[in-house]
Amino acid sequence: SSGINAEYGVIQEYERAVIFRLGRIAKGGARGPGLCFYFPCLDEVTIVDMRTLSFAVPPQEILTKDSVTVSVDAVVYFRISSAVASVCNVEGVQKSTRLLAQTTLRNILGTKSLSDLLAEREAISHDMQSTLDLATAPWGVVVERVEIKDVRLPANLQRAMAAEAEAFREAKAKEIAADGERNAAQALRDASDTMMQSPCAIQLRYLQTLTTIASEQNSTIVFPVPVDLVGSLLGRQGNAGPGPDVRNFRDVRATSIPEDLSDPSSA
Repeated sequence: SSGINAEYGVIQEYERAVIFRLGRIAKGGARGPGLCFYFPCLDEVTIVDMRTLSFAVPPQEILTKDSVTVSVDAVVYFRISSAVASVCNVEGVQKSTRLLAQTTLRNILGTKSLSDLLAEREAISHDMQSTLDLATAPWGVVVERVEIKDVRLPANLQRAMAAEAEAFREAKAKEIAADGERNAAQALRDASDTMMQSPCAIQLRYLQTLTTIASEQNSTIVFPVPVDLVGSLLGRQGNAGPGPDVRNFRDVRATSIPEDLSDPSSA
């Protein structure tokens, strides 16, 4: 009788071969890398890629905790740690991991508000990676990294957020301008207190102002008059007594005109 012929194949460094002999895992578990012998009539060989693989999670329409609809997509990086478990414990390990990533993304982001989703993307990615890694451990899968690619907001929400950010910037600018005015007023008050202690300082400041005006080639020079000086002059006028009575001038003028000239009928 003729014997059973064996065949061989070459397993790459990044691959492992899981051999089922008469429906059971062959002794020794996964084979490779290197030369691998098997019997075609008895064995069924499955090649498993042990390299890090990646796939993109399609955009998911998610309702956040604060009832905002956003579209989020992500990228998942994973690798097979146990070739036997990835073949025996799950059908289609890559497809199953992809579907699980979609549902995990929806479940995790559904518990977050929009502000948390935009501000804590790294923490959300870490939570998703931990959840996926724990769920796929029986499949012989290790989830190495999860990255959220993009968060798409509705157009009306984008306009509302832009208006809110612009209003916040305007309020901040007004607050900064008010702080500047307050600081300037404080500095002017300190300067006025210093000048009041030395009368010569006001005169020096006045001369400095004239020098600044003259350097700009202006033909108009304004001479400021201190309010105190004007007040003192007005006070002296009040002490000198009331001015001449206009009625007295009219009486004198009327008595000095001759009667024949004042009467039109005499002419």
